[in-house]
Amino acid sequence: MSLGRMSASFLRQPRRVLMTGVITMAAAAGAGTAAHAQQAEPLRNVVQLSASGSVEVDQDWLQMQLSAVREGSSAAVVQQQLKQVVEAALRSLQPQAQAQGQDMQVHSGSFGVYPRQDDQGKIKGWQGRAEVVLEGRDFARISQAAAQVQDMAVSSMGFGLSRGGRQKVLEQAQADAIGQFKQRASFLAKQFGFSGYTLREVNVNTQDGFYAPRMQRAGLVMAVAEKADMASPVPVEAGKEQVTVQVSGSIQLH
Repeated sequence: MSLGRMSASFLRQPRRVLMTGVITMAAAAGAGTAAHAQQAEPLRNVVQLSASGSVEVDQDWLQMQLSAVREGSSAAVVQQQLKQVVEAALRSLQPQAQAQGQDMQVHSGSFGVYPRQDDQGKIKGWQGRAEVVLEGRDFARISQAAAQVQDMAVSSMGFGLSRGGRQKVLEQAQADAIGQFKQRASFLAKQFGFSGYTLREVNVNTQDGFYAPRMQRAGLVMAVAEKADMASPVPVEAGKEQVTVQVSGSIQLH
């Protein structure tokens, strides 16, 4: 083969390759445009709706806080006094708590020492406050144990739901909310003349979904305690608590 024929053959080959590449890219671009147009097509017959379920139960958890306040000329003295009070209270309460298990628990609470200032802003002494917390399901036992603690008084208390009790009620409220959502979706589909629906999106939200006892004001509890004999248990009576679950989302009728 001559040099001229070889050169001509060699030069023609890349052209075919380049042409093939252009055709492939054009086809891919065309497919992408078609897919984009298909995705951009607006959804039809989509309905937003929501439903809720609520369950009301008796509160089964009590949290009671005992506190002590001390004053002194130095922060170290006040801290040491409060430390002794808390340690004595824990020594008295822990054996009872261990015997009761989940029905009564005890642990230390907040602990702080702060300066006391005069009118000129100068430190004239120190004041501190320490807490011990009793909580559990046995209300009578907790109240009696708190009354036996020396050098500490009930400063606040509150009622709520235990974790196990809340979880059980939460499941009931959730099942009720989901049932209400499905019933409403079926009703809307029928009213609009459709045979059914497809669930597109759903959100489940819980109101007051974590354990947090409602605490009574410390001043109110202290006022009651001052009028009563501190060796007598503080009267306790729980109330009701409502757990609500809301289900919201969108459906497509068909």
